Amino acid sequence: MSTFNPKDILWEETVPGGNHWSGLMRRGSALRFTDLQGGANVSLLLYNFEEKLERYNMPDSLKAQHTAFLTTGNVCYSDMGRVMCSFIHDTVGWHDTMCGISDAKLIEQKYGVANYQTHRNDMYRSAKDGLLIELAKHGLGQRDLVANVNLFSKVSANNTGGLVFNAGNSKAGDVVDLRFDMNVLVVLSTSPHPLDTAATYKPSDVLLTAWHAGNAKEDDVCRNKCEQNQRGFINTERFYAH
Repeated sequence: MSTFNPKDILWEETVPGGNHWSGLMRRGSALRFTDLQGGANVSLLLYNFEEKLERYNMPDSLKAQHTAFLTTGNVCYSDMGRVMCSFIHDTVGWHDTMCGISDAKLIEQKYGVANYQTHRNDMYRSAKDGLLIELAKHGLGQRDLVANVNLFSKVSANNTGGLVFNAGNSKAGDVVDLRFDMNVLVVLSTSPHPLDTAATYKPSDVLLTAWHAGNAKEDDVCRNKCEQNQRGFINTERFYAH
């Protein structure tokens, strides 16, 4: 279980539902995501801060760990075979990796139109629009949108192979802690999951809490989840070797 002393907190920030955020998380730091109202979704993208052409790779992350979703013990791999971040604590148990993000057309079809001119901060935002705004701040754009992780959301397959959104997967107060094993540019949106079944646009707020966690030790649960993770951590450590 991930624990930290409140004195070790580096900073905290609440990202309102439907908003977006980006920032640098340094190697050895950790970020706790807290679902404040229940039913949150965090569409998450990860890039090597020093070389942004290296970024989170969904197929390699799933294939290497023989899983379709992420939870405690799993890691996010880059397209260079390095571990970018690790799931060191998770009270939710399932985070979607396959369903992508909402765009403006989908939001309008599901919820209608609420723009800034009429609704100000209560406007309806899509994950794609929010992520593109944040990417632009770092010299990135639409071509840099890749498969993402949807924290707090669960999607499973039914008997006919269709994808089913599991409402209520995350409760108010649920948390997931990510330790960053590289210097990572984190880009995120708190807009609804594209398969969310809610009839109204009311995404949950998410609290971000950063602290210094240190680097993965030899007995680390994520390092030892599988042999491939051990190799992934070696690749990361060699990248930072002096």
